[in-house]
Amino acid sequence: MATMRTANLIGAITANVYMFLVIALFIARMLGQLEIGQWIGLASTFAIIPLAYLFAVGLHTNRHKIYFVWLILMILFLLFELIVDHILSIDFRSVQWAVVPYLMFFFGATGGMIGIAAQAGRPWAIVTSFTFLIMVALAFIQRSMTGL
Repeated sequence: MATMRTANLIGAITANVYMFLVIALFIARMLGQLEIGQWIGLASTFAIIPLAYLFAVGLHTNRHKIYFVWLILMILFLLFELIVDHILSIDFRSVQWAVVPYLMFFFGATGGMIGIAAQAGRPWAIVTSFTFLIMVALAFIQRSMTGL
């Protein structure tokens, strides 16, 4: 079970590091540092590596199906970000009809990371929940300030 404990810890750390990177991205945008925000956003897509590891390890355990849903949702979101935002550089945030589905995708994927972190225990679930709430608040604040 050392592998399971390690995987749970990797999941909790990944969830929090990702959310802290997104918080930093929002702060950079609010400060007008769009290029720094872009680099932070690109760096955050590297979370796909530990998430893929968690998926592979999870296949060899008796994880609940919802665990895989959380992972797949986040992996798909990161792939979307990488392709649409960083590789193709499509400005979808200025298109009103695209913003709502994007936000639903973002909050669904990052909200699922609370479940991933919770596998490491209640303290991680609490910390990740607070980190998520801070990230959510900053998402709306920076949107109202920058329109991004």
